[in-house]
Amino acid sequence: MATILGQNQYGKAENRVVKITRDGDTHHIKDLNVSVALSGDMDDVHYSGSNANVLPTDTTKNTVYAFAKEYGIESAEQFGIHLARWFVNSQEPIQKARIRIEEYAWDRIATSDANSKFIGSDEVNHSFVRQGAETRVTQITYDGQNWEVVSGLKDLVVMNSTNSEFWGYVKDKYTTLKEAYDRILATQVSARWRFNWSDDEQRMPNWEKSYAETRKHMLQAFAETYSLSLQQTLYQMGSRIINHRSEIDEVRFSLPNKHHFLVDLEPFGLKNDNEVYFAADRPYGLIEATVLRDGVDARIPVDMTNL
Repeated sequence: MATILGQNQYGKAENRVVKITRDGDTHHIKDLNVSVALSGDMDDVHYSGSNANVLPTDTTKNTVYAFAKEYGIESAEQFGIHLARWFVNSQEPIQKARIRIEEYAWDRIATSDANSKFIGSDEVNHSFVRQGAETRVTQITYDGQNWEVVSGLKDLVVMNSTNSEFWGYVKDKYTTLKEAYDRILATQVSARWRFNWSDDEQRMPNWEKSYAETRKHMLQAFAETYSLSLQQTLYQMGSRIINHRSEIDEVRFSLPNKHHFLVDLEPFGLKNDNEVYFAADRPYGLIEATVLRDGVDARIPVDMTNL
């Protein structure tokens, strides 16, 4: 039976690179996990084993580290753009590069005042504590002409302890859930947003400012929405981003509903007035949707598992 080669790509995954920028005694950290995937004229290596068009994956790894030194890491997006442009423009057989980056954030440790017997905060600017809030992510794709940048975050856990209800839903013979008029709403946000910057003729966004502002508007929408459903909150989060960030055309969320159930304290003669909850980790409701700027087509994959 005849067979033919389908879509294929190769590269070096999960290159951990930590870049320390020394501004005198003040240091800055960028901590990235970079995955490179290249595709193009690679039929021969699959059919005959010829490596004539293959840039070794070890070389892609070395390029990541060399670029960290040569160009620095201004942002995950900018670093990924430098890499993608290099791989496509420097190697004729490579026609498309996809760079995926996770960024791990660090906060500067606040130290004691300068009058302390220790070194003093005015002299210590090189100590950090790893943030646990979320992981920043980005994916840059380049085909020699067009760019696609999809950024976002994952593992951002948020909670509203009130201003959330859930009632008026469909009920059948299997329904046992009681309607709630004051409940905890909590979720672990996984979000991706697609930029409308797509070619070098356009003005490039300020990637660091864009991330900070997008995150801010998303969290403000979560906090300020009186929620009748997690779906409603999701839509408000996406709408707030698009209405405030002109560089973003599409946002997709995956929001697991981190259920909190009131504990029955009546057997102990105690009244539970929305104070004590059991936090259940599974099973959980999973709410997913895309929010788009009007007139824009959706391009972020429905399944964001590998994005």
